[in-house]
Amino acid sequence: MKHMTKKVLAASTAALAAFICQPTAQAQNADSLIDKLVEKGILTTKEAQNLREEADKDFTRAYQSKSGLPDWVTNLRLGGDIRLRYDGIFAEPPTGALPTVTDRNRLRYRLRVGVTATMLDDLEVGMRLTSSENKSTGNNYMGDPISGNDTLTNNGSKKPIAIDLAYAKWNALNRPDWSMTLIGGKMENPFHVSEIVFDPDYTPEGMAAQIGYNLNDKQAFKFNAGLFSIAELGGGAAAGSKDSYLYGTQLRWESTWTPKVASSIGVGVYSLTDKQNLTHAAAGANPNVPDVSKGNTRFGSSIGAPTSSFNPIATDASVTYTMESFPYYPGAFPVKVMGEYINNTAASVNPVGTLGAGKTRGEAYSIGMTLGKSGKKGTWDLTYKFKNLEANYWYEEIVDSDHGAWYTAASTSAGAGYGAGTNIRGHYMRAAYSPTDSLTLACTYYLFDLIDKPIGATFSQVGRIQVDAAFKF
Repeated sequence: MKHMTKKVLAASTAALAAFICQPTAQAQNADSLIDKLVEKGILTTKEAQNLREEADKDFTRAYQSKSGLPDWVTNLRLGGDIRLRYDGIFAEPPTGALPTVTDRNRLRYRLRVGVTATMLDDLEVGMRLTSSENKSTGNNYMGDPISGNDTLTNNGSKKPIAIDLAYAKWNALNRPDWSMTLIGGKMENPFHVSEIVFDPDYTPEGMAAQIGYNLNDKQAFKFNAGLFSIAELGGGAAAGSKDSYLYGTQLRWESTWTPKVASSIGVGVYSLTDKQNLTHAAAGANPNVPDVSKGNTRFGSSIGAPTSSFNPIATDASVTYTMESFPYYPGAFPVKVMGEYINNTAASVNPVGTLGAGKTRGEAYSIGMTLGKSGKKGTWDLTYKFKNLEANYWYEEIVDSDHGAWYTAASTSAGAGYGAGTNIRGHYMRAAYSPTDSLTLACTYYLFDLIDKPIGATFSQVGRIQVDAAFKF
């Protein structure tokens, strides 16, 4: 009789899990029911595991039958996020300073939505769409490579959508000690870096490899490498010119010394080839790369090629101490101290007539601390960083797009106005709170100044505030 009861319960639970109108909720209900049966002694742990596996197979077969997916697709996930933002830029020039500065107040949004398909043989493909602004000065559309923000303006005009991710991934090795993943296409950044190396919204295009080795349960090493296209010139390129590529390798050591103390150390070497192609072209012409940032010293004008080559060595380190509790914070409370240093070994002396003439300006550093970690219901964090980012430590068009300063006069290296990118130093402050798992509220303040000011400049310091409500699904 008991054996017959188990069969009836197994069939009922499998049927429950096979419904697909609300698959996530139903899977949770089925698991809860199975747990109850184990708790009451009706099913053993092994029988419960077999039942879960059978229910999963039934669900997969039913889902594939109704969706028309081929049998080699084992999972299909839809997800994304929407971020609403107030973005204000403010400057207080001295009395009589020219040009007159006008504060900016913008309402902006970023939308990202994507689909990921997991397949047999450890394969994965994915795509993601994002909101985007046109950054081309010519006839061809170029979305912003380092931002998905779009501004609410132009009388409710319809906004553009661009491809943010389009990749294929193979988890070629997945053992307890070794792992290896190969990726191709337009992908999430494979390097573990901060915003002073790559903007968080930057999705490079090319190929990458990620290799991991777990020495034990407390020590892990990771090696990342990538080759990405920056500018493919096409058949109309000048004779002898070459396409521009970005190469990168990175080695990381991540450790958990005690349940309360963890650390990470990383070193990366990057290289940009054929800097002569990294121009913004003349007004009305199509540039090789979108002109979204400032800071690099350039030949001839703000649209010329950079004066320095780029072959930086980037190092970073952090230590995290996790307290058992902290007032007004649920659960364990992490305190993280971090620092970075970057040296562009290929930086050349800036020519006369450019910002920082006679100097290389090829170094950068950042130091800071984060208290807490937002992202789960009731959690919050506070972050402070001081950054010193010289003009030619790295390519201006791929670093963070949110912190910048004011160029008060035209020069041979930068036009007048606000500019984010390099050649800045200042303070970064952020506070965030997550009232639910799906919503994070944040306020970020930037206060930055130019390191090298254009000739005749009387001020350059700018404050920028961003207030965000980020919803993920």
